[in-house]
Amino acid sequence: MHDFAPETEDFRRDVLEGLRARPKRIPSKYFYDARGSALFERICELEEYYLTRTELAITRENAGAIARRLGPRCLLVEYGSGSSLKTRVVLDHLEDPVGYVPIDISRDHLARTAERLDAAYPDLEVLPVCADYTGDYALPPPRRLARHTVVYFPGSTIGNFTPPQARAFLVHVADVCGPGGGLLVGVDLKKERAVLERAYNDSLGVTAAFNRNLLERVNREIGADFRPGDFGHVAFYDPREGRIEMHLESARDQVVRVDGEDVVFHKGERIHTENSYKYTLDGFARLARPAGFDVQAVWTDPDGLFSVQYLEQRWSSA
Repeated sequence: MHDFAPETEDFRRDVLEGLRARPKRIPSKYFYDARGSALFERICELEEYYLTRTELAITRENAGAIARRLGPRCLLVEYGSGSSLKTRVVLDHLEDPVGYVPIDISRDHLARTAERLDAAYPDLEVLPVCADYTGDYALPPPRRLARHTVVYFPGSTIGNFTPPQARAFLVHVADVCGPGGGLLVGVDLKKERAVLERAYNDSLGVTAAFNRNLLERVNREIGADFRPGDFGHVAFYDPREGRIEMHLESARDQVVRVDGEDVVFHKGERIHTENSYKYTLDGFARLARPAGFDVQAVWTDPDGLFSVQYLEQRWSSA
């Protein structure tokens, strides 16, 4: 494994800076320790959480067309690889891929996934990288020369960025895949508010446990005394911003000790933990164009809930 995982000091700095801010926040990338990754896999199986099963169905139904767009002898680089369930569908249809580079911030989860894929695809070179995929790190070169590089970014994770952050991220992706390379991305679409809010407020409370696990990680890794039960899970759709917001809301006035620093919470005060932006097809195309990407193909489900899109990097950005 190529290991560029954030150090504990990076986590400590980001948490303390976020808790000093107004409003308070903690970056959503820190959800994914071993327990957080496992909880997210459970979320993906929930009835209310349409995103994963819809994207998987789209990918299965259009796997041949997707593989033709990616072309032969590509290097597939996946950001936030997770369990790689959808990736297997893509790999099963690719023509002679030269390698697969799964990138994930959760080291243990990545190791297990990479081992399973290595066993399932013995002729495929699997090159796992433990890293924050938005950071600086070097991609391991495959033994064989690739015709081009395709970044795979499923799961609508692009929605976790604000639009300016997403534009900057797409510039980073364009640098990784290079001229003539591609981006295969899952993009959640705008829809009825009730459908969106139900997806992030499941009846079994798994998403709430996923959200609160962030506080448990802070307690364990940087020395804090959060009582997660004193914080409620809050998720709602903001139609003006076009995004789901997730928060942790303090149930009472309290003072939490974090790395030797007192952090005051008033009753009802929130920690902003995640955004999930939703797009129209035209809106996402406009977002990607300044990074040098043109949308070449879009696949959606019959109800228009979700989209899988293939974008190609032009020779230069405009």
